[in-house]
Amino acid sequence: MITELFIAGRTVLVLWIITGILYPLVILIVGFAFPNQANGSLITNSQGQIIGSSLIGQTFTSEKYFWGRPSTTNYSEGDSASPTGVSGASNLAPSNLELSERIQQQVTQLHQADIEPTADLVYTSGSSLDPHISTEAALAQIPRIAKIRGLSADTLNDLIAENTDPRFLGIFGEPGVNVLKLNLALDTL
Repeated sequence: MITELFIAGRTVLVLWIITGILYPLVILIVGFAFPNQANGSLITNSQGQIIGSSLIGQTFTSEKYFWGRPSTTNYSEGDSASPTGVSGASNLAPSNLELSERIQQQVTQLHQADIEPTADLVYTSGSSLDPHISTEAALAQIPRIAKIRGLSADTLNDLIAENTDPRFLGIFGEPGVNVLKLNLALDTL
């Protein structure tokens, strides 16, 4: 029994060193090495005010901006905004009438704006916080933005290319356009 207590005590000591000292130290070092990521990848405007995060999508409803993915979470809509940290899909089944009506409303809104609907402009993401749209979704919005802002399609194409994030590690996922960064770049033109 003394042997088992010694082994148990040694195991507790080793786990305490790993989880109580080494792991927090590694996390602290990583936080100092990558301060932008540790602070939430915040984006500031020209006055230095924080206006969002490159990791969380925002709702753009104005005709003069690129629209992002629809969201089931009202994370940036004033008084109706959800509490911080709330994310998730609607969990509505494909046969649900409420989901069908929301999708039809989204498709109608896109057609009224002369935008060819793409999947990411119609359907929400799993977390409902996705800040990216596909390059196809961004390109589909060029005629509307060009007309409203009086910009050439080539200028907007270049802007989309500059704000397109590549595949993660060159192989995972698809290239995506960060809508907040794209709209900020659009405002600086």
